[in-house]
Amino acid sequence: MKILLLSDPNSVHTIKWAKSLAQNDIDIIIFGLGNFVVKDYDGISNIQVKTLNETVTRNEGAFSKLKYLKALPTINQIIKDFKPDIVHAHYASSYGLLGALSGFYPFVLSVWGGDVFSFPHKSLLHKMILQYNLKKSDKILSTSHVMAKETKLYTNKDIEQFKPMEVKSLFEKDDIVIGTVKTLEEKYGIEYLIRAFKIVRDKYSDLPLKLLIVGAGSLEISLKNSTKELNITEETIFTGKVPFTDVPKYHNMISVSVSNSESFGVAIIEASSCAKPVVLSIVGGLPEVVEDGVSGFVGSLLTHLGIVGFGLFFVYLYLAIKKKFNIYSNLQINNLLSLYSLMIFSGIFLVACAGVFISWTPIWFLMGLVFPPFIIKNRKEYNI
Repeated sequence: MKILLLSDPNSVHTIKWAKSLAQNDIDIIIFGLGNFVVKDYDGISNIQVKTLNETVTRNEGAFSKLKYLKALPTINQIIKDFKPDIVHAHYASSYGLLGALSGFYPFVLSVWGGDVFSFPHKSLLHKMILQYNLKKSDKILSTSHVMAKETKLYTNKDIEQFKPMEVKSLFEKDDIVIGTVKTLEEKYGIEYLIRAFKIVRDKYSDLPLKLLIVGAGSLEISLKNSTKELNITEETIFTGKVPFTDVPKYHNMISVSVSNSESFGVAIIEASSCAKPVVLSIVGGLPEVVEDGVSGFVGSLLTHLGIVGFGLFFVYLYLAIKKKFNIYSNLQINNLLSLYSLMIFSGIFLVACAGVFISWTPIWFLMGLVFPPFIIKNRKEYNI
């Protein structure tokens, strides 16, 4: 993912934002108007800083901000070359104006305080600039309720876009809709969601289960073909790309939201804000935004691998015992060392079975790590 931050690169807030995003493998370009003096970004390969080297003060008049317009060609060139997924402007007046005039979307605008508490009171023109910037944004962010309340005075937009609401649904009232709102690319694992839905649909064929996939991407045709192969096209709806402003509506159509992989978990936060339960994997930043068993359910790929390891070991145990014990010759033991090994691993097997009642993931993962190598090492001895 790529984000273009329009913000003062010297600000401690910008530094925290950029570093936090960079830690989640997001490529960042920070564009600033003033001189760049800090060294906080040194050594961080996925953060670039570009500046206009203008002298900037907070008490500038409305007309003085027009000089920022000469930054637009630079910003547009950065957008053309960098191809960001999001443009995020910090401070709704100066950088907000640049973001609004760039014409790029999705355009996210963060209010900082003085831009809504002081700036619009300087003159009618100041107020109009702020209103224009807020109007052009796709999403407005505020770090406090009081600042959000003040921002609402200058925009008709509902800052709390993601919330439970009645919407005209694509489904029947009683349908149970499993869905996801993601770009249809390989890293998001939509293919696994489709196959999992097939398994659940077949197991609970008496339930009105539906699948909603919101978004577009390079795998759209492939994923649609998968639903045909699995014979679930009648239960599945692909919306294609939808306007950002419509995303809350689709979240409210979903009964259970699913996410397999995200660097931060924005879609999961959006779904939770719409009071929807979520199911996710222990990947990236997803576990940080969900309390397992409270606001959602966290599954793990390691758990699945562990279950495979458990199953393989069980098969191995059966075949090895059958090989080493000749039940037709009074259970003669041909190899005491092998018997000892079997007893040890049988003990691990029993402990693991008891352990699942305490904690699933660590025990399954342990079996996934231990048992397959043991099987591979001994399979020739037992002709497995």
